Amino acid sequence: MQKSTLFEFLRTVIAVLIAIIMAFIIIFFISKQPIEAINRFLFGPISSFRHFGNVLEMVIPLIFTSLAVSVMFQAKQFNMGAEGSFFIGAVAAAAIGIKFKLPPVLHPLVAIAAGGIVGGAANFIPAFLKARWKASELVSSLMLNYIMFNLGIYFINYYLRDPYAGAMVSYTVNPTANLPQFVPRTRIHAGIFIAVLAVIVVYYFLYRTRWGFALRMTGINSKFADYSGINTNMVILYSQIIGGMIAGIGGATELLGMYQRFQWQSLPGYGFDGIIVAILARNNPLLIPVAAVFLAYMRIGADLMSRMTDVPSEMVSVIQAVMIMLIAAEAFLSYWRHKMVVREAKIDG
Repeated sequence: MQKSTLFEFLRTVIAVLIAIIMAFIIIFFISKQPIEAINRFLFGPISSFRHFGNVLEMVIPLIFTSLAVSVMFQAKQFNMGAEGSFFIGAVAAAAIGIKFKLPPVLHPLVAIAAGGIVGGAANFIPAFLKARWKASELVSSLMLNYIMFNLGIYFINYYLRDPYAGAMVSYTVNPTANLPQFVPRTRIHAGIFIAVLAVIVVYYFLYRTRWGFALRMTGINSKFADYSGINTNMVILYSQIIGGMIAGIGGATELLGMYQRFQWQSLPGYGFDGIIVAILARNNPLLIPVAAVFLAYMRIGADLMSRMTDVPSEMVSVIQAVMIMLIAAEAFLSYWRHKMVVREAKIDG
């Protein structure tokens, strides 16, 4: 089992390296300053403390959405609703932050809890449809993202909008609801500790509780899990609800840590980015922070490259696409996997 895990890790690393090398080749063909572009891409995020702070700022929401996705994917529930839950969770946090006056420590906790509850409630819809009528959670959750977006925008514009702001944004959140930013010259906030706590809790839930065991067994073989007495319909429900709650908590944390008011007028994209991180981490909660740092580092590096050279930031999309295709391709390096299995069989024999 350990050798199999090591092989999958090496396969992922090789896929990442191939994707980066392909991107560098493209840069050499399209850029008039390829060395400078690659240098900005690779070393720009660590060229200053502020730039590295941007990486950590992006890591926080990525951890939440990728944890949400990993819980659902481990149950083989291909729910794409983390984006909508993240968004509506932020709307709920904004409402609590604006409409309520609570003590400084309690206020953000209540707002974040509200975000988690609303995010879980949103994901209950595709979960119920799957458990009750076997409706594809992939389709229903994708459609639900846009329902949550429009519902959230309606609520902000008609109930929380500041008419004197000069833009379609909410009133400012009460200062008692904001998460403190504690690193000078950056916007790194206390949400990073909540994200680390979420990693620990999700890992414990998946690998140290009977509910997590039931969830993973359902993902491995739902018919066997059902035969062994696991209520797979219940697993379908709670895996997606928990995923929605984690994403909703992430949206609330991002809003209260990074913004003074709700100002998103489109889906922020962290839910879809979380899918990339979860795939890189193989749905392992302990590897998610590493994968999140990697993706955030690439995004900040690509942004600096596009601002300081003639290479567009969309180059990172090429890297992402190649990585995902190679990681998802079961036949990639299958020859070496076969040789490893044969060698182990000969040793055991």
